[in-house]
Amino acid sequence: MIDLKAWIGQRVEIEVSGGIRPILGTLIDTGMDILVVRQDKQYVYLPFLHLQSVKQAPSEAEQSPGAGDPPFEDETENLTYRKVLLNAKGIFAELYVTGRQPVHGYITSVMNDYFVFHSPMFPALLVPLNHLKYLVPYKANTTPYSITRDQFPVQPVTTSLARTFELQLKKLEGRFVVMDLGTNPNRAGLLKKVENMLVELVTANQGIVYFHLNHVKTVHLP
Repeated sequence: MIDLKAWIGQRVEIEVSGGIRPILGTLIDTGMDILVVRQDKQYVYLPFLHLQSVKQAPSEAEQSPGAGDPPFEDETENLTYRKVLLNAKGIFAELYVTGRQPVHGYITSVMNDYFVFHSPMFPALLVPLNHLKYLVPYKANTTPYSITRDQFPVQPVTTSLARTFELQLKKLEGRFVVMDLGTNPNRAGLLKKVENMLVELVTANQGIVYFHLNHVKTVHLP
């Protein structure tokens, strides 16, 4: 059995899918489906699903003060991807899914195969678990863009959520949606139907586009 725990405390270089530049830092912990790396002042959580490679990197002096204690108390015991998401609820965090920029905000709900992320730019963003590339929880009492909690409170979705991503999208049939953070104009339009893992979307020019559900990285209602 391959076990990366022997590298804990060592500097590593990690390549992640999605065009992200390699992540360099000190390996802090590893669970059955997720790694934790300390990078300067931050802790980066990387699900195994998108790891292209992990290798040891040359040691070098820290460029900035340490990151302090990990953001979650039960960091080293039975670490899993789902536990990290549940512990991160309500904590200001940075996540990367697609596009050129990460998204900042709060996890508000964790369902069977997706979670809901509340961001100033993308309220109620639906993110399938298998598309998150990394998550960086910020320190306590930090808020995005230096705005106050009153200006941007943590707001759980008021409507009931379906247990799976497919069922949740079916609840959005007939609504205008934007997929993949709006990086592609053909992924914004009227969500006409979701069936047999296919999504039918009507675009601005009234054309019909089909997507396989496994390739839908995010969905939000503008």
